Amino acid sequence: MQQSNNLLFCLCMLILSFLQVGCSKDWSSDIHPQKWNKVAEEKLDQILNRKLNGKIAKNVILFLGDGMGISTVTAGRIRKGQLKNNNGEEEITYMESLPHVALSKTYNIDAQTADSAGTATAYLTGVKTRFGAIGVDGRAFDCPTSLKSKTESILKWAHFAGKSTGIVTTTRITHASPAATYSNSFDRNMESFVGINFKKEHLDQGCKDIAAQLIEENSFINLIFAGGRKKFLSSNHTDYGSKLKGDRIDGRNLIEEWHEKMKKQNLKHKFLWNISDFNNLKSGQYSHILGLLNFDHMDYETDRINKIPIEEPSIIDMTAKAIEILSTNPNGFFLMVEGGKIDHGHHSSNAQLALNDFVVFDEAVGQALHLTSSEDTLMIVTADHSHVFTMGGYSIRGNSILGINLNHVSNVSGLNLTYTSLLYGNGPGGIKPESVRQTNLTNLKTEHKSYIQESAIYLKSETHGGEDVAIYASGPMSFLFDGTVEQNYIAHVMAYSACIGPYNKTKYSNCHKKRGVIVRSFSTKLSKSKLNLFYFCVAMWFQKYF
Repeated sequence: MQQSNNLLFCLCMLILSFLQVGCSKDWSSDIHPQKWNKVAEEKLDQILNRKLNGKIAKNVILFLGDGMGISTVTAGRIRKGQLKNNNGEEEITYMESLPHVALSKTYNIDAQTADSAGTATAYLTGVKTRFGAIGVDGRAFDCPTSLKSKTESILKWAHFAGKSTGIVTTTRITHASPAATYSNSFDRNMESFVGINFKKEHLDQGCKDIAAQLIEENSFINLIFAGGRKKFLSSNHTDYGSKLKGDRIDGRNLIEEWHEKMKKQNLKHKFLWNISDFNNLKSGQYSHILGLLNFDHMDYETDRINKIPIEEPSIIDMTAKAIEILSTNPNGFFLMVEGGKIDHGHHSSNAQLALNDFVVFDEAVGQALHLTSSEDTLMIVTADHSHVFTMGGYSIRGNSILGINLNHVSNVSGLNLTYTSLLYGNGPGGIKPESVRQTNLTNLKTEHKSYIQESAIYLKSETHGGEDVAIYASGPMSFLFDGTVEQNYIAHVMAYSACIGPYNKTKYSNCHKKRGVIVRSFSTKLSKSKLNLFYFCVAMWFQKYF
């Protein structure tokens, strides 16, 4: 009886497979070789006629997709296309449209598979460090050693150069990735003075928690849109947007302290915690904005858009508002934008949450491309690390990226059960003796926002992946991203492109001299070959004599 039921189910799945093929978008033009030859020729011509921008960057924007490994980019690309009612595979994301690409080696100096703190220190300060360390080099392992091992970030280099600075993130502002722009700590968990990770003994040794560092030492930052109010409020203080109490045990309200500090310096400033205040912000109103828009981390995009009324701005809106406000500085700006909830979705083995946040993160990249010019703005999109997130199973073209695997070979596992194209190597969906699945999955279940992808090894929280991640870039000096590089190289390219930090006029006098020429690559079109040679000769002459 069981065998006949399995055979019947397999027959039904085979029929469904054919129906799925029939319901996918028409790809009949793809069978003709002329299409693919044309696509390849157009790409060749585009690259051979590419302009290499050697100018000095006025603005630098770093987009950080936390946990956005290559498999996330691929699955996210398909998800984005399918949300537009297309097959998905052919979609071109904004980040993938950037002309220059490299691979980044993400390991920490003491870890094969990295965490977000050590990686953030690398791509923001130019120095690789230990697992869990923020803004300190590899010599730091406790409070006293961390005080002697501080590193400076690209955000601070930009500030010292007279540029405006901003941070946008969907996590707490004290979380590992954004914290590395401004803080120095041997332990990423020292977000607040709660008496656990950060204790009185650390305070007595001269260290400060990350939230305190932001307010006491880095109030120069012009704009922050993030979550994490609880790290700035003590257990004696009630949150602005709820009845919850803060985390701190020292009795301090760091938000009020920020207010007082701004007043003493006679600076136009604004603290905001709700979407109404955010929507009312205009460029030129304030020189300093502290926007803490959630008590804890900000919401997943999947949850954000389903709240009535909507309580938080999207990462797209925060990015656009940040660029609008920071652009008023004639010296330019540095902006970091982190899609932090991509990582959180993966840790929960919930691919839908992760991919939906990827989609809006990519839309934020598109918004930044629309609002800036590649002539004077270096834009980088990368990840700190990957996840043990896989996509496979020989799925047919246009198969729902969140659905069960339908293919031309077999739609069931060796146990005659359906399975999804998206899986994790480990995580909450791992195998446990009491929960071995004996029933078939359906798209109705796997496409639900609470569905947890299956994995081989059971862990309460899925882990990071150790493989290289992509770097996508456009704008001044973006062609320096090429091949496979160490992750700390990213900070050096950002600094060199803008001639700031270790590459400013004082420390590296040649930075300004070899600039201002746009070099054109050699073209396959004969009519342009002499012109390209002329540009090349001018570039070589300029570098030799200037």
